[in-house]
Amino acid sequence: MGWLDKLRRKPKVKTEYADMLNGYTPIYSQFGDDIYASDVVQQAINCIVMECKKLIPTHVKENGSDVIPVNSNVQSVLNAPNEIMTTTDFIEKIIWQLYFNYNAFIIPTWYTRQETNGSLTTVYTGLYPIAPTNVEILQDASDKLYIKFTFANHYETTLKYSDVIHIRKNFSVNEFMGGNEFGQPDNDALLKTLDLNWQLLHNLSKAMVSSCAVNGIVKYNTMMDDGKTEAALKQLEEKLKNSESGFLPLDIRAEFTPIQREIQMVDEATLKFIDEKILRHFGVPLCILTGDYTKEQYEAFFQKTIEPIVRTLSQSFTKTIFTQRERSFGNQIRFYTKDLIFLSTDQTLEMVNLLGASGSLYENEKRVAFGMRPLPELVGVRMMSLNYVNVEYAKEYQLNQKEGTDDGE
Repeated sequence: MGWLDKLRRKPKVKTEYADMLNGYTPIYSQFGDDIYASDVVQQAINCIVMECKKLIPTHVKENGSDVIPVNSNVQSVLNAPNEIMTTTDFIEKIIWQLYFNYNAFIIPTWYTRQETNGSLTTVYTGLYPIAPTNVEILQDASDKLYIKFTFANHYETTLKYSDVIHIRKNFSVNEFMGGNEFGQPDNDALLKTLDLNWQLLHNLSKAMVSSCAVNGIVKYNTMMDDGKTEAALKQLEEKLKNSESGFLPLDIRAEFTPIQREIQMVDEATLKFIDEKILRHFGVPLCILTGDYTKEQYEAFFQKTIEPIVRTLSQSFTKTIFTQRERSFGNQIRFYTKDLIFLSTDQTLEMVNLLGASGSLYENEKRVAFGMRPLPELVGVRMMSLNYVNVEYAKEYQLNQKEGTDDGE
């Protein structure tokens, strides 16, 4: 079974289907009609996935207004989620699953370790994104929720719902799942647009084929039987093949009449409208798809489409990975967007000057910001301007300066 053996868990208590206010049984089959046969859909989602792959998952501890990165076991797992995935692979898998099914599930694997003081610590060993074919929400007598996964090879596993990282898209009418009331992608409106797009492209293809079908009529001003007609047509075809000048020689027996076609092609504006209508469904403007965007256009795309995903990922991972007590001490998982921010060279220079002067940047961070490799002699080196002073000492410094001036007088 391989790494799936790590997921083979069953509840030790008797469970039944969870109660739902809408009356549906919480069994969800993954998932609806295949909208991903459309190249426009694939390109739109791929734009989102490629941007999300740049995210940097980080274990941090929030202390008041300060955020401190933590070099922990959790961070080690975020850096290497499992045996077959890098962090970028891991994020890519999650986002594709989220857009495929409107639900993405990640199963953490872990063991408990007893510390010298007798307390138990959870040590995480991996994070596994899964693609179940069937999902059932169960509950026991104490109303604790469980989730049962069934996979394509009929393998089943049941886990505590609180032990599973569940990320949802369009979490609205269903009580547990993203999507429609049945926990499936709600693609009805999109499918109509995709069908219209297919019809336009299909008709365009037929028009192109018909333009190469019959190009003219050859009339022979004499009576010929079928055999002579076929021979005459072959002779005409040979003349067409051998004509390099573009002129077709005919004798007085044959008369060629070209067929005038007026093929109605789909205008560019209509095709663009259909493409943009599909792209709007995913929040991806055409300029992002083509890569011809301005800083303002990218920022709008980031705030509208990427930022909600970033916040959802951060909160979903934090909720499952850390206990309520650990969260109360400020432990969080944040997906940082440093590599997503689109800055021009001038804007990068302005940022480096601003943060560098206050000592907020390491020297190698400044080099990396401009695409230069970090230098070993600059590791851990930070520089700052002496024109700044700690706010706690500013008043004392000013008073000393004033006293010095008074003495001089």
